Parts: sequence; C-alpha cells; structure tokens
Amino acid sequence: NTTTKRQKLSGPLVFNAKTAELMSHHQVEVNQSYPKEGWVEEDPKEIIQSVYECIERTCEKLHQLKIDISNIKAVGVTNQRETTLVWDKETGEPLYNAIVWLDLRTQSTVEGLINKTPGQNKNHLKHKTGLPISTYFSAVKLRWLLDNVDEVRQAVLSERAMFGTVDSWIIWCLTGGRNGGVHCTDVTNASRTMLFNIHTMDWDPELCRYFDVPMEILPKVRSSSEIYGWMKSSSLTGIPISGCLGDQSAALVGQMCFKEGQAKNTYGTGCFLLKNTGTKPVMSDHGLLTTVAYKMGKEEPACYALEGSVAIAGAVVRWLKDNMGIVQSSSEIETLAAAAGSSYGCYFVPAFSGLYAPYWEPSARGIICGLTQFTNRNHLAFAALEAVCFQTREILEAMNQDSGVPLTMLQVDGGMTSNRLLMQLQADILCMSVVRPTMSETTALGAAMAAGAAEGVEVWNLNPDHLPHITSEKYIPQINCDESEFRFARWKKAVQRAMNWETIEPCCSSNGTRLFRKEDERRPLGGPAHLSPHQSGPLRSEFTPAACH
Repeated sequence: NTTTKRQKLSGPLVFNAKTAELMSHHQVEVNQSYPKEGWVEEDPKEIIQSVYECIERTCEKLHQLKIDISNIKAVGVTNQRETTLVWDKETGEPLYNAIVWLDLRTQSTVEGLINKTPGQNKNHLKHKTGLPISTYFSAVKLRWLLDNVDEVRQAVLSERAMFGTVDSWIIWCLTGGRNGGVHCTDVTNASRTMLFNIHTMDWDPELCRYFDVPMEILPKVRSSSEIYGWMKSSSLTGIPISGCLGDQSAALVGQMCFKEGQAKNTYGTGCFLLKNTGTKPVMSDHGLLTTVAYKMGKEEPACYALEGSVAIAGAVVRWLKDNMGIVQSSSEIETLAAAAGSSYGCYFVPAFSGLYAPYWEPSARGIICGLTQFTNRNHLAFAALEAVCFQTREILEAMNQDSGVPLTMLQVDGGMTSNRLLMQLQADILCMSVVRPTMSETTALGAAMAAGAAEGVEVWNLNPDHLPHITSEKYIPQINCDESEFRFARWKKAVQRAMNWETIEPCCSSNGTRLFRKEDERRPLGGPAHLSPHQSGPLRSEFTPAACH
C-alpha cells in the first residue's frame, strides 16, 4: 500500500537585492509517497506544477503590494540534493517518480558495489568524489532505475532519456521543456551524484563506467552563478535563470560564509553542517564528506566545504507526531520538552535511515534507551531534541579534527531553529555560542544572491564589504562543560547500542538445523531488503525558486 503524506515547500521568495529583505513569498504542499517500506518518492509533474502555482501566487501578492514584477531581474533555484529523476526529452514526461535523497531501496546495490571493491572499502571512490558509497547519493538511485524500470531502459536505448536532480528538472521545464529546454545542473548538485570528479569539475568517465551510467543522459555542468537560460512561460517570461545551488550550499551562501573556516548548520528534516575550506578540497579522516560549496561564475574558482550529514533531525519531530501521536503539532514539542526540563536519563538515537556522518553505518536502527517507570512523553520530547544536538556535536567534533581549526561559534538556520529550547540545548551541548539570523530563509537568500550576482545581471555585489547586514540572536551556554561531557558520553553509549542491528542472525529450522538469514528476509513477500521503517518526516524543501529585485 502507498502511504502518502504532504510536504510543505517554501517558494518562490522575492528579495530586495540591496537589503536582502524578504518582500513576498508563497507556499504550497506536495505529496510524498512511500510505496514500500523505506521507499520515498515524489511526483515530478506535481513538483513543477507547484513551481508554476507558486510563481503566479507570488506575482499576485507583489501586485497587491504595489510592486511592479518588471523589477524582478533574475531567478535562482535551490533544491533538495541527491533526489533523482529521469524523463523523456521528446514527450517531456517523467519516466518514474523522483527517488528522494533518504530513500533506502538501493541498500543491496550499495552492498554489492562495496563487496566488489578492494578490501570491501566504502571509501573506494572518495579520492575522486569526496563521498562514501552510500544509498544517499544519486548514482546508485539512477542505477536502480536503469535496472528496474523498463521505461527508463527503453528511453536510454532510444536516446530519449534525460537524468537530473530536481534543479535540472525545474530549469529544463522553466526554459521550454521539450521545446528547447536547457538541460544543465550546477557544480554543487553535480558533486552529490558520485559521477562528478570534484578535482576536474566535470563528469568523470571512469565513475560513469563504474556505475554503468551512459554519459549522454547527464546534464551539462555549469557554475552556480551564470545565465543558464530564460523563463519561457508564466508571469516571469523573459527573466533570466542565473543562479543554482543545492540547498545546503545555498544556505552557506545565504549565511555569507565566504571566508575559509566559516561554517553553518541547517536544521531541516536532517542536519547539515558545512564548513568553507576555500579553493582546495580537504579530505576527511573522520567520516565527513568533501563537497563543492559554490562556484560564483564561469571564470571564478570553485570553493569547497567539509560536510557532516545527519539523516534525521526535524524528521524525528514528525515521527513523534504522525507515527506515535505523542505531539499534536511540531510546535508542541518545545512546550513538552520545556515542561520536563531534562530527559532524566532517556536517550533517543533516531537512526531510522541508518546513521550518516560520522559513522556511515546503514545497519544501525533507531532506539530509545534509559527508560524507567518515571519516563513520560515530556522526557521523550526532550530526548528527541537532545538527539538533534548530540548528532550535531558529533559532526562538529569530526570537523574540528579534520580542519585542525576548532569552531568557536556556530551559525544556524532552517525550520527547527525557531525552537528556542532546541537552540539553547545546542549551545549547552556544544559549549559554544549559537547564532541564529532573525531572517530564517537563508537557503532561498543564497539562491537569490547567486542569481543576482551573475554576469549579465549584476544587481547583487558579493564583495564582503558590500554584503547586507542580517540581524541575529545569540544563545550562550548555560551549563558547565562537565555536565555536557557526561550527557554526550551517555549519548555515544546509546549510539553503540543502535549499531549493527540489521545483521545476519542465526535461527533454527523445524528440525533444529542452524540456519542464517537476514532479519529483513523475514518480512512479508514483496518488501524490500535492508529497509528502515517509513520515513514520515517533512523532507527538506524540494525546491525553492528565489527571485531578486
């Protein structure tokens, strides 16, 4: 059975290019489906229709504000990374639903790839990609589509197939689709596919052979800030699309982390901590990703980032709401947690999709431990918020070890940062200040800045001396570091309990013979192997077109 939930998307948003003031925006919801356990999909046609609807509604709002839409100078796109689509360039029709970033159907594909590498090393491709072999990235999702969907195979054979992440699909549709649409992506999104060489800054033939992906279906790779094409329909016809950044890179730009060593953490469905490492990629020895941060123009150098990715952050709140009924709304968790004031020894490891950084352990599963008769839903709410903070501390410590220059302050953004208790907990657990901008839409702002700074548009100056000032609020640690260390040590003990849950286990046949079989193979026929429980969290914003005026 297909379980469907709705995901709220933020877009488009219109910014003033001089002040970074948010002038107008509109939101719609898009369905998310779970056809099987661990599978997460979205309808590409619904995605693009929501883009058009948002554009028209936002233009109407601007008209009501007496703002002439002819003042809009450029459009930027920021999108959820890794989500994978294939469509027919002749008909313009998607050939399958979009497979979302945290979908786990490719676990057996990943295991097969790792088993074939020397030493069964998940980091076998890291020297080129900066990434471990994981279900997270687009290449294995594309491999699954090629192996399992006849329409995709046939379209490839007849040279009609186009592959892309969500940015490519949106830009292609907005610039004309089957009537001359531009098939492109930017370096930040390309760097999350495992098909892109982060040193040569282009698709890598050896990587494509490794995954057996035909290079002709790939989009052209462009910088993050240049004119890709012009809007061909809607009220914005004729306006250039000139900015494109994956959402976490867009947040890094929107937080104005242009200097080497600056970092931000985004709290959405997952948590994503990025640290600008300048024009040279830094390879991690502690489970972090090396990724492209941005490339602000054709002739500009690429800047890189170290990234720590946590799969489940805000999604744990949605899980408590939708799956467990512990809270009635996402905002209620702050009230419940504040009433408890402590988890009273309860620790929650929300490894619903395995563990991402710094472990990259797909066999882990979620656990709640330290329960007593005294434990109630308030303590669970507090433990869920603490889990987000502990996961952030783990990736921040790994980042400090890799970079050799410890952070002294953390800049934050994303939907969860409106939870003041969470922000205070984060400062307490990190033993450092946490700084939150009062304008929370930093991801969209980053896309608008990239669009407005492009050659041929140039209404936004990215020179550090000309960047707009964004007001912020600061959270200072309020507990001593010894208490923080104790709680963090207990959390890490809980993480070890969650490890290696999905393993080959012994069992006995009816005649007493010892057999070995995987836990997942005891599920009803038709269920995929190695898959976690349904992901019911609100995924990161699938797209956020951003305009600057």
